[in-house]
Amino acid sequence: MEIELKNIHNFILNGVNLGIDDGEILVLVGRTGAGKTTLLNVIAGLVPYKGSVIIGGKPMDDVSVRERGVGYLFQDASLFPHLDVKSNISYGLKALKRPKSEIENKVNELIDLVRIRHIADRYTGNLSGGEKRRVALARALAPMPAILLMDEPFGSLDSTIARHLRMEFRRIQKKLGITTIYVTHDLREAEEMAHRIAVIHNGILEQAGTPEEIFFSPKNERVHDFVGGPNILECDSCKILGHGLAEVNSGGMSIVVPYENEEIEKIVIYPDDVYASSDRPPGPDINRFRGTVTKIEHFLSMTRLTLAVNGNTLVSEMPAGRFEELNVDIGGEVFLILKFRSVRVVSRERPGAK
Repeated sequence: MEIELKNIHNFILNGVNLGIDDGEILVLVGRTGAGKTTLLNVIAGLVPYKGSVIIGGKPMDDVSVRERGVGYLFQDASLFPHLDVKSNISYGLKALKRPKSEIENKVNELIDLVRIRHIADRYTGNLSGGEKRRVALARALAPMPAILLMDEPFGSLDSTIARHLRMEFRRIQKKLGITTIYVTHDLREAEEMAHRIAVIHNGILEQAGTPEEIFFSPKNERVHDFVGGPNILECDSCKILGHGLAEVNSGGMSIVVPYENEEIEKIVIYPDDVYASSDRPPGPDINRFRGTVTKIEHFLSMTRLTLAVNGNTLVSEMPAGRFEELNVDIGGEVFLILKFRSVRVVSRERPGAK
């Protein structure tokens, strides 16, 4: 179902105009308080606003929450602990007074879809965090909404479990073709999930585009500052090492990268995958460099270092506590490791390729 937001204003949002395609996963990103959750609540009809929300070509501004055809998966799974899994999933269908046979069929279909048959009769208070998220997803999908809103649904889970669940959701979303608006503050998660990303800053929609457009061509300084400008290094020359490896030379830095028989144009590495240390790390001297600190930026719980490395500029991000342990100032030297598994290769498009 297509969504169109026209000139949305309220206590946070300031003139948001945005279109979401049928079957698309649009990921909303922005700092805390930027208006991400508020925009979800506007689409759901949970908060007052000026402007217009159009779903499937029909204005929804005077339509009740229940009649908008929107499913909502909150940060907190908010399950009923005194009910078993099946009863949690069927709760909304019963409230809609659907026939008993329809409810049973839909619940069984969703239990198989989200792969929770083995816990279907258990009470939700005894489930793991990942299991609770699966149940909450099934419950949100039970009324067959045309649109699914997801507000950092996997944010409190272990990173490995969260990534697995995101991949599971991509499978489910592709199968159902449901239009999804997904909120996160994690840019890596956004890239992993999104067909397109929309960046919100202080209630203003700054840019919407593909992950490549957002990361490689930020529209303005506000977008650039938020995404942190992933480190993008041009490939000056490339030596094939074999066994799925290549050595890229970029401005005097020799970097070993994954190689898949494609001509390499650029390499990309996120700032939090540039590890900085005040001591020389042990191990082989691969993707390890010395850098000079040229800029230090402090945020709420994170510190960002700008570094001069062999004529290149790299950005490294780390928790504020670990920066204190570095005990480094502008002009100081640090040792750097570019984590091999996190180096992303951008291949050059071959002539005639589509």
